[in-house]
Amino acid sequence: MEPEDALPTEGLVCVVGAGGKKTTLYTLANRLDRAVVTATVRIPIFDDHVARVAVTEDPVDALAAVDRDGDAADWPLGLVPERERDDRYLGYEVDVVDDLAAAHDGPVLVKADGARMREFKAPDDREPQVPASADAVVPIASAHAVGEPLTEERVHRPERVASIAGIDEGERITPEAVGRVLASPEGGLKDVPPDAEVVALVNKVDDADDEAVAREVAAAAFEADGAGRLDRVVLAALGEGRIVDVIEA
Repeated sequence: MEPEDALPTEGLVCVVGAGGKKTTLYTLANRLDRAVVTATVRIPIFDDHVARVAVTEDPVDALAAVDRDGDAADWPLGLVPERERDDRYLGYEVDVVDDLAAAHDGPVLVKADGARMREFKAPDDREPQVPASADAVVPIASAHAVGEPLTEERVHRPERVASIAGIDEGERITPEAVGRVLASPEGGLKDVPPDAEVVALVNKVDDADDEAVAREVAAAAFEADGAGRLDRVVLAALGEGRIVDVIEA
């Protein structure tokens, strides 16, 4: 199975969490027709991962110009409002991304929170920045977080993870802890629109040991999902463009 067959690919798709957001965005963008990549938070410079990037305060107008004057070589298209410094762009306000998605007849792929290159995270009070019109949200965690100590070295906001998962900072991260955070309304499900599809992704499933861990994470996520929001859990090694399995709710 290919990534575009396992993950959401239509409409406005937001990725949140840690351990593969950018890889997910760029993998999908380069496999889908007329994909737009953007963000509602800061995003590292990604010009090498798309056909072109337009830096503009009016992404709807920039999109219309590509539709009018561009060709196949312009896709996938990156849209961002400003280059903040040499290594990253700023993101748009959520209502701007809502307007962009409404104006586009292809997928709009959105980085909707940050993780500072960690393997696992939980959001703070100001995130994620998920547009109200999101059609799908993909909460992500890395299989490599399991077995590591719950510290800032591997985890973004370990104190939040500890509170949600019911473990102490410094303890070893268990599959159950990762699953509980992915399926929590204060974690992976935070601010997900009521009608949005939710597909959790356990990434960096690089070998048989990682796969065993990822299956435990998926089982724990479904068990913790009291509201029944998870549609499926995808196990993947997206750095290799590989889907390991899709586990249905």
